[in-house]
Amino acid sequence: MSVTLLWVVSPNSQLSNCFGFVDSVREENRLFYSSRFLYQHQTRTAVFNSRPKQFNNSNKQRRNSYPLDTDLRHPCSSGIDLPEISCMVASTAGEVAMSSEEMVYNVVLKQAALVNKQPSGVTRDLDVNPDIALPGTLSLLSEAYDRCGEVCAEYAKTFYLGTLLMTSERRRAIWAIYVWCRRTDELVDGPNASHITPTALDRWESRLEDLFRGQPFDMLDAALSDTVTKFPVDIQPFRDMIEGMRMDLRKSRYKNFDELYLYCYYVAGTVGLMSVPVMGIAPDSQATTESVYNAALALGIANQLTNILRDVGEDAPRGRVYLPQDELAQAGLSDDDIFAGEVTIKWRNFMKNQIKRARMFFDMAENGVTELSEASRWPVWASLLLYRQILDEIEANDYNNFTKRACVSKAKKIAALPIAYAKSLLRPSRIYTSKA
Repeated sequence: MSVTLLWVVSPNSQLSNCFGFVDSVREENRLFYSSRFLYQHQTRTAVFNSRPKQFNNSNKQRRNSYPLDTDLRHPCSSGIDLPEISCMVASTAGEVAMSSEEMVYNVVLKQAALVNKQPSGVTRDLDVNPDIALPGTLSLLSEAYDRCGEVCAEYAKTFYLGTLLMTSERRRAIWAIYVWCRRTDELVDGPNASHITPTALDRWESRLEDLFRGQPFDMLDAALSDTVTKFPVDIQPFRDMIEGMRMDLRKSRYKNFDELYLYCYYVAGTVGLMSVPVMGIAPDSQATTESVYNAALALGIANQLTNILRDVGEDAPRGRVYLPQDELAQAGLSDDDIFAGEVTIKWRNFMKNQIKRARMFFDMAENGVTELSEASRWPVWASLLLYRQILDEIEANDYNNFTKRACVSKAKKIAALPIAYAKSLLRPSRIYTSKA
């Protein structure tokens, strides 16, 4: 599993020992874990074309009041030629249960409401927050931010360059979020992942709660602790990312896209929700705050789906298949075909549909990028364009993601930067509904 930043961070190289956290939990072996979000779908009956008319108060991710509703509908109602995806599921008692999309949409509504409560463009005009309980002098907090910037520069060079266009306050906050996401991902995907237990993740979540209370454990935590006092950043997306790490410890198969969607939200879509309050929405934007969050979420989903499609051959030896089992079956495929690693006509057709869906989420995301503050748009556009090109590379490899890794060449990356910058200067011509 790999998380992505901005709105998704893709760790290709490892940070040693998760900045020291693993040492503190290496001796813990308890396997107790109580999942707060795990759905026990005894019977999952797809209900197609009966999507709630307006997901209103209990939708999850996408667009009930999105001003671009015709463009940004969930794939199950888009008319695209994809395997059928359930928007809702029926329980054994015949009751319609909340889908993953609805569940996440509730989180989106909460995040948008937090931003709406704060006047546009207002953040605390402090270099450091004196309420943060950090041992030593306040200069350590500035050092913590600087260290976050160094990590971002080392592991996400293109994105780091884009952040330099932001204001100092926003730039440092994004660095702090980036580092926390990397540290979290390294717990289950880094060199010491074998030592991580559910109890260790519980402790990591406790540390998260402490830093949101202004009681950081170390310097890097202190940078994020300071950030969340200056921007309307909510703890829920951070908790949900940790839930995604728990899911990686216990789950290696996904029955359908509804399950996979929830996983993608946990490990990648959450980053968008964390980042929008820092990135800021353009003062002249006529889009709803909710719609901008929806687009951020869509980019996270798109990037993670792209990760999954790129890494099929790398995940298979570890016994992991991050592909909807029901869609594999509909295509006449099974896990055995993936482990065999043979590119067949069936596999090509299956991959074409998967790539089509990922591109749909990228298209959904584009509309929201244009609504961000001007200084924030370039790094997000660069992330979107570069990640979307990975799908092109999979196609160029004749859908062989078993033995060939789809990589965007350095020349193509460089070429994408001026395009991203040009796009960042454009404002949408669409007519939006007014902000909530």
